[in-house]
Amino acid sequence: MSVNLQQMINSPLAVRLVSFVARIIPPGVGYPLCDFIGDWIAARHTSMLTRAVRTNQWVVRGANLEKRELDRAVETTLRNNARDIYTLHHNFQNPKAMQRMIVIHPMEHELVERPEFATRGLVIVGLHLSNFDLVLQSICQQGFKGMVLTIPNPQGGRRVEYEMRKKTGMNLVPASVPSLRQAVKHLERGGTVFTGLDRPVQEPKHYPKFFGHAASLPTHYIFLALKAHVPVVIMAAIQQADENYHVMSSEPIEMEHDSDQGREIVRNAERVLKQAETFIQIAPQQWNVPLPVWPELLDIVPG
Repeated sequence: MSVNLQQMINSPLAVRLVSFVARIIPPGVGYPLCDFIGDWIAARHTSMLTRAVRTNQWVVRGANLEKRELDRAVETTLRNNARDIYTLHHNFQNPKAMQRMIVIHPMEHELVERPEFATRGLVIVGLHLSNFDLVLQSICQQGFKGMVLTIPNPQGGRRVEYEMRKKTGMNLVPASVPSLRQAVKHLERGGTVFTGLDRPVQEPKHYPKFFGHAASLPTHYIFLALKAHVPVVIMAAIQQADENYHVMSSEPIEMEHDSDQGREIVRNAERVLKQAETFIQIAPQQWNVPLPVWPELLDIVPG
């Protein structure tokens, strides 16, 4: 019988417990504990969470890793993710400490410091690379004024996280049909909308190719950009040798139009995702999405 780690980890009690423990234990204890937890999860090969991470890592690393190599990749990925979660919660109430961990280069400063309404709107899409949750919370605390579209109707542990993020000053808006209309109007006025790029959705309308395979990824950001006639920018953070989180971004990606709406959305999504691939390839061990991006590949991955 598989262990439902996803449900256990995402429960309100688990999120509150992790947040409390992370705040009170020092890094000298916290990081080894994170490594132990990451290894323990990696060893649960039958859990959907671990299978999802295995499949995702297998694909982004070229779909050619043997079992032992993939085992090590999954362990490293889950260790990194556990450490990121610990670091986020350990510093949650210390904005200055969070800010010291982040390196924002000049081009990214322009994005972070955009006025609430500029000459032209912009859609920013974030990758689940490294500790991007910490980075997003920190830049919002520093005054980022964009609308942040989140998963619709957050429940359980996701609701707890939602409430925690709101305390940092994020303009959080759960995705829905009305909120997408609101986002289009916000963009048309010159505002910025921030949303996720790589969190899978169930039964999507479109399946753009990502790393060469049809992916169960959202395309709502393409819909927004097309409706408002604005470009898309990818933003990501990668932890480098100095142990800081370096913020990176793409050049603005202008939307291309097509008479066929479905083809138009898929084509533009694939253009954005192709650029996203280059960020993930820099540090695939820091890309952790605990849901299957390519569910049809779950049963063919070495396990």
